[in-house]
Amino acid sequence: MPDSLPNLLQFDSLRAANSILLLGFILFLGTVGGFIFKKLRIPQVVGYIVIGILIGQSGSRLLSSQVLTTLEPVSSFALSLIGFLIGAELKITVIRKYGKQFTGILLLESIVPFFIVSILVSAVAFLATGDLPRSVSLGLLLGAISSATAPAATTDVLAENRTKGPLTTILLGIVAMDDAVALVLFSIASTVAAGLLGQKSAGLGTQLLSVAYSIGVSSAVGGLAGYLLALIIKHTRNDDGRSLAFALGAIMLLTGISSYFGLDTILAAMAMGFFIVNFAPFKSADLFLLVDKFTPPVYVMFFVLVGAKLNIWNVSAFFGLVALVYVVGRTVGKSVGSTIGARITRAPATVRKYMKWCLLSQAGVAIGLSISAGQLFPDTVGPTVILVVTATTFIVQLIGPLSVRHGVTKAGECGLDVTEEDILREGTVADVIASQRKVTALSEDATFSKVLDAFGRQTALSCPVITPDKKLAGVISIENIKEALLLGEIAEGLLACDVMDPTPLSCSPGDGIDTVKELLRLHHADTIPVVDSDGGVKGIVEARGIELYFHKKVLELQKKAVDLESV
Repeated sequence: MPDSLPNLLQFDSLRAANSILLLGFILFLGTVGGFIFKKLRIPQVVGYIVIGILIGQSGSRLLSSQVLTTLEPVSSFALSLIGFLIGAELKITVIRKYGKQFTGILLLESIVPFFIVSILVSAVAFLATGDLPRSVSLGLLLGAISSATAPAATTDVLAENRTKGPLTTILLGIVAMDDAVALVLFSIASTVAAGLLGQKSAGLGTQLLSVAYSIGVSSAVGGLAGYLLALIIKHTRNDDGRSLAFALGAIMLLTGISSYFGLDTILAAMAMGFFIVNFAPFKSADLFLLVDKFTPPVYVMFFVLVGAKLNIWNVSAFFGLVALVYVVGRTVGKSVGSTIGARITRAPATVRKYMKWCLLSQAGVAIGLSISAGQLFPDTVGPTVILVVTATTFIVQLIGPLSVRHGVTKAGECGLDVTEEDILREGTVADVIASQRKVTALSEDATFSKVLDAFGRQTALSCPVITPDKKLAGVISIENIKEALLLGEIAEGLLACDVMDPTPLSCSPGDGIDTVKELLRLHHADTIPVVDSDGGVKGIVEARGIELYFHKKVLELQKKAVDLESV
């Protein structure tokens, strides 16, 4: 026994090292793929999935089915993070505001594709096989599965494009909750299919009770986890690192508990986020921001693994025909259902026009339900359902993110959900100059009266002084003016060069605002002149002017979001 212990430890160490190596490989390649696709103006999530396809079951098979099974916890954790952040958007005030639209669109965008796909697939399958019971069973099962929408790809596109507005708000709630509708529809469909195929199954009432149990207990466990996390976070307000550790630990524990008891992972995590944002708001904004910053690498690995699981080559002519009908029927059903729901509930115009573009993604729940169908009907329609859903998932996972971005772009909601950090990071000195009243550049020989006149015509508290060849000579601040005025009548004989202070600082119009703020902080300055590549003076930037620019930008974005709601 003692002699075998070192070998066992060595084997475990090697297996752990290989797992870490694979995760690093997946994360690195996925990030590269996302970067390339983003440069091509394609949502980066498509790049992650394509990389997964290339190294997975459809490509080089670098990630075997055994490896994919081993890495399944990564996918479960990613889905929990998605659910938790979706819950953060479901504030009670928002639900009260959009509750009617949310419910109407949710029901119709789920039920309409169920009927359309069921009818079309049943008809095509019957014409191809002549077996009516099997054809109707296949149609019902695929119809139920078609009602589910994958939240992961949708939320990734929304986060990438910093969207905000009524379309984004309603969409987040729908993609989180239509899985519950899909579970109910699947329970009904599987019961009917079992009767048509002559199989014994649990009664419809029993299956619906099972679904209600899953939804109710998942929500209750998630709410309890949110309550406990809120109590902990309340005592770590000034320690972001510890707060993040507790939050991630709670999400992981909730994921494990949900998996063990067969609960809905996304719904449980969403309930936890919902509880915190509504009943423990004292720290929720900071907490969700911390978790959101942690998610990008987890999302990369998740979508690479999604692509790696797809096998796009194992499709026959019949399967291909059914898959095509399924995709077309699902797309039409989602579009028609969401549009009718939005019109009936009098949703904002952007929701009525563009919601149909945002509901095409399909992944986790759909694949899970197809596997359930495979287990329930292994000798009849089960294998067909698995193959059709797997093949179509490949298609809609590539098209879906593009459609979501098209919808939110047309709705005008891109770039509205930005923070102060985003504005400072993305804005330039030229943006600040353009937002303020033009600053007059004074020549060195300008009289004191001209200096006073220039300050009277601008809002800035400083003014650049230039040499005869238009180069920077120095800066006159309001403090310089005050000191000169103390000289009384002598001040009238002063020139700009007598009042100014030389400055070693300068920046260019293309410099980032965050860079300029750091320069002002390091040099304990309030003002920095702006010069171009030839040394010509273009203006002046003040710490006060940057703050005014920031507040103006925030107000503009908030007004745009409000205007979208009133359209």
